[in-house]
Amino acid sequence: MTKRRKSLLSLMMALALMLSLFSPAASAAPSMQAYVSAMQPGWNLGNSLDATGSETSWGNPEITPSLIQQISAQGFKSIRIPITWSHRMGGAPDYTIDPAFMDRVQQVVDWSLDAGLYVMINIHHDSWQWINAMPAKHDEVLARFNAAWTQIADRFKNHSSKLMFESVNEPVFEGVDDAAQMALLDELNTSFFRIVRASGGKNAVRPLVLPTLWTNSGQEYLNSVATTVSNLNDPNLIATVHYYGYWPFSVNIAGETRFDDSSINDIVTSFDRIHHTFVANGIPVILGEYGLLGFDKNTGTIEHGEMLKYFEYLTQYARSKNITHMLWDNGQHFNRNTFQWNDPELYNVIMASLTGRSSTASTDLIFLKQGAGVTDAAIDLNLNGNRFVSLKNGNTTLKSGRDYKINGNVLTIKANYLSKLISGGLGEKAVLSAQFSAGANWSFHVLHYNTPKLENASGTTGSFVIPTAFNGDRLATMEAVYADGSNAGPQNWTPFKEFGYAFAPSYSENQITLTPNFFKEVNDGVVNLKFHFWSGAVVNYTITKNGAGVSGTAS
Repeated sequence: MTKRRKSLLSLMMALALMLSLFSPAASAAPSMQAYVSAMQPGWNLGNSLDATGSETSWGNPEITPSLIQQISAQGFKSIRIPITWSHRMGGAPDYTIDPAFMDRVQQVVDWSLDAGLYVMINIHHDSWQWINAMPAKHDEVLARFNAAWTQIADRFKNHSSKLMFESVNEPVFEGVDDAAQMALLDELNTSFFRIVRASGGKNAVRPLVLPTLWTNSGQEYLNSVATTVSNLNDPNLIATVHYYGYWPFSVNIAGETRFDDSSINDIVTSFDRIHHTFVANGIPVILGEYGLLGFDKNTGTIEHGEMLKYFEYLTQYARSKNITHMLWDNGQHFNRNTFQWNDPELYNVIMASLTGRSSTASTDLIFLKQGAGVTDAAIDLNLNGNRFVSLKNGNTTLKSGRDYKINGNVLTIKANYLSKLISGGLGEKAVLSAQFSAGANWSFHVLHYNTPKLENASGTTGSFVIPTAFNGDRLATMEAVYADGSNAGPQNWTPFKEFGYAFAPSYSENQITLTPNFFKEVNDGVVNLKFHFWSGAVVNYTITKNGAGVSGTAS
């Protein structure tokens, strides 16, 4: 076939696809589902245009065309551009958006379209800045919301249909019950729809994205938006929800340190509800944000291997339910200065989920105690349909039978090999990489350790740190109880406190901090602490609080 004929055929196929997507005669399910499926996977340009100050006020550099091109080059097919408009709008009655800011939004949108990405823009943090006041200020909020979308719709009415509009991010309304909130959201979504559709140009058929209340997947919230979509009777509507995991695991509280059946069941039941309510009825769904809530404190709040298992299961299960996922990234995942992934293993797991599953293991940590005899390390593998291929230490391939053995789904790394790794001091001695027939690799961190040692300390409720020799170990969680055995500190329905909120380790500074948040809800007197480490070690520590003063004693 000649190059000219190939080009002509490509053009005809592209036109046919567009006609299938946007022809009024086309049924809703195949057209928009094809559009949403083509967006897989997606990425969020968080904490930039949605910052409540300037574009760089939340710590990210200015957006550049190189950044957008890199996101496309990384294999992402769509980009969500959160935008906060409140401090870029004038007053009533016109609520005029700053023309320079509108130009900047268009510039970033155009860069994204030029990079071949599907693009979603929205009204973002306005949801909690002023839209949430709608119950008390109904007419004012509605007028401002309508003015914003009138201007946005007009600016972008001639843009490619690969640009979509999301009505509002994580909507919530103050002072009224769920039923009233869902009625207000239906009013906003309906008004948004009518404004965009009446604005002319390509907005007559532009894909529009409607969120649930809080973008939550509770059945009543899904039903409410399904009713809105049905009432609007438009083939180019998409539903959106967000997902940040089973809450105790997502923030590391209540001893939920592992990705276990509770977390798996939460993913399955949530995505099954979403699929049954929307996808199975011809309404495509975008998971507009996903991640872990603990990442707000630090990406180390959740142990790395447990985090990877969560992302592996979530992304593959979403895909199996025909739900397109868009990673929430506020700068913590893809470095916007170096264009490198801060955690390449996370990226590899996400990308591997597009075609199948990755294998994982019961742990990614192998602890070898100082002074103790080294024994074989037997580790259960979660093969997820794959086959174990090899085990490497850097560029060196370990020898089956001599260095390790495989028996079904159990990998045993032999003591004679592990013994070679523990010369020298404490800490991480090697990272072994398991390769499988498909999917991402799995790493095992070999740690030479001894029981951590905590020292006596004194300080205040505003600043209290415990000098700690971690001795190669890693902190999993902390318990806090009063002398009478009752739970101490915030969220006292559990003795296990929230990682990062009540306490936080610093391995570089050799200390554990007990935060002001912890002490705000601690009574004067004695509190007994138990620090649980990933090796299995448990270290006791006692603090005594007297007003603003705090003293700590190692047990």
